[in-house]
Amino acid sequence: MTNRLGKRQSNDPRRRIAQQNSLSLEEQDILLRNSRYVGSAKHKRFPSNYRFHPQTNPRPNGSLCDDLRSISLEEAQRLFISGVRKCMVSICRDEIGLPKFVWAVDEKGEVYEAKTGNDGYHGYRLDEATEKNMRDVVLYEWKQR
Repeated sequence: MTNRLGKRQSNDPRRRIAQQNSLSLEEQDILLRNSRYVGSAKHKRFPSNYRFHPQTNPRPNGSLCDDLRSISLEEAQRLFISGVRKCMVSICRDEIGLPKFVWAVDEKGEVYEAKTGNDGYHGYRLDEATEKNMRDVVLYEWKQR
């Protein structure tokens, strides 16, 4: 599957972005009522900002959502909501029917990806060095919507 740029969205087909009108307002509301952004200490440089106790060290090779700047839990939750509202969700669903991924872009143009987990969504920044292709696709789609 290619996007309007002619580039493949991702090597991982689960990370393909659904069409802009893939979720009605009612479906967006249902998704936001039945899911939540909780974060993961494995993707936080400053886990205490997310109220993770006891402190947990991030994975050494994991992407961090707060590697460039500190991001509050409230801001991360707002990014998650804005991604759902723009239908920046994956075509792939998890076991209970929620989109496997939700993408958002902050006011500085940084791209974030949230992925379903056992207790909700957890997110991380898509680093330009390691995730350039997917990052470019998300930025393009975000501007179009």
